[in-house]
Amino acid sequence: MQIRLWDNNLKVRLIGEGMFNMLFWMYFPFITVYFSYELGNSIAGILMTVPPIFSAIGSLLGGGLTDQFGRRPVMLLGALLQAVMFILFAVSPSPWIDYIAFIGIGFGGAIYRPASSAMVADLIPAENLREVFATFATANNIGAVLGPALGAIFFFQYRQELLWTCAVVLILYFITIYFIVHETVAQTREKNSKISSVFKEQWKGYGIIFRDKVFLIYILAGIFALIPIMQLDLYLPIYIINHVPAQQIFAWENGSFLLSSTDIFGWLVGFNGLLFVLFILPVTKWFRRWKERDVFILSSLLAGFGTFFVGLNSNIWYLFFVTIIFTFGEIVRSPVTQSFISRYAPEHARGQYMGADSLQNTIGKFLAPFMVFLSSWVPPIGVFSIILLFSFVSIILYIHLFKKYEEKPVHHEM
Repeated sequence: MQIRLWDNNLKVRLIGEGMFNMLFWMYFPFITVYFSYELGNSIAGILMTVPPIFSAIGSLLGGGLTDQFGRRPVMLLGALLQAVMFILFAVSPSPWIDYIAFIGIGFGGAIYRPASSAMVADLIPAENLREVFATFATANNIGAVLGPALGAIFFFQYRQELLWTCAVVLILYFITIYFIVHETVAQTREKNSKISSVFKEQWKGYGIIFRDKVFLIYILAGIFALIPIMQLDLYLPIYIINHVPAQQIFAWENGSFLLSSTDIFGWLVGFNGLLFVLFILPVTKWFRRWKERDVFILSSLLAGFGTFFVGLNSNIWYLFFVTIIFTFGEIVRSPVTQSFISRYAPEHARGQYMGADSLQNTIGKFLAPFMVFLSSWVPPIGVFSIILLFSFVSIILYIHLFKKYEEKPVHHEM
């Protein structure tokens, strides 16, 4: 589905979210380093386990509010909260206030995302969902490729200016949503005047969702599938820096281009991001006729075996090759997760399902670091074998999931 045919809601959000994600990746990769410098490694390590909890709460809250009040008001709330927290971060005199602001930024983003995803599902036919979600992922990952390189300069040398820029962009985005973006739900539920009634209704709604056995299997399968994918930021840097020797990537008559172990990891991360940007749209089109079940299984196989293969050879060109394998495992999965929930969730509870869907990512972030902890006692091939085992478990769960849930066929445009 070509962008020129999109609803104006989606065009505005593609530009706005793309700009913000560029700024996000200019500060996010360095935030742990900043808190480690200000508060010490041990305290920073403990502190960084807290934001995912608030993100999970924000996602559940945002999902419930999305169904209660509509998509647009919740997106406005999330954008405004992030802008206020960036201003607090910019004027903060203390790293502890910085930390509160950082949690607030994540909380505001978590409130925003279910409404954003639900709006896409409201406006796009089922047969085009994967492609549209892939386009948003492309815009987001352009920022993930370019942002860290720029952030290495701006975050440490011009942090206040960067934070103020983030705040200004979000304020402008808030104004744009207010004046241009229209509501996509014809009728929201009757609005309760009491906040306690709103939360009580949301709690009841999530109680129904978490008794949905098909959905619970989907969440559990996603957790096991994401653990291998998340190792790029967790165990792989430790393995590569400690076990992959420095080596030349190019050689010529009078010299060579030598990369240290740390450099090699940096190149692999950049290559991973570049592959994502270049191939997510083509790959989504290649697999658009595949059933969601088969895409999920393929993703788990590629991510699991690709990560396992890292431990078999330390040659840099070999590592580039296996990076292609595990990156494609992430690429084929990304648009399908959102399209699955968009199609599976009942229309009246779409926001809550979108919010609950984020739990697989949050729980995965809690469990994935276990590989780093385990590496102190288990040799690398053992750690990689356990990572591969998680992939097999996810495949078994996905097979079980689609035995319980009969996938509805979609009609693709020719």
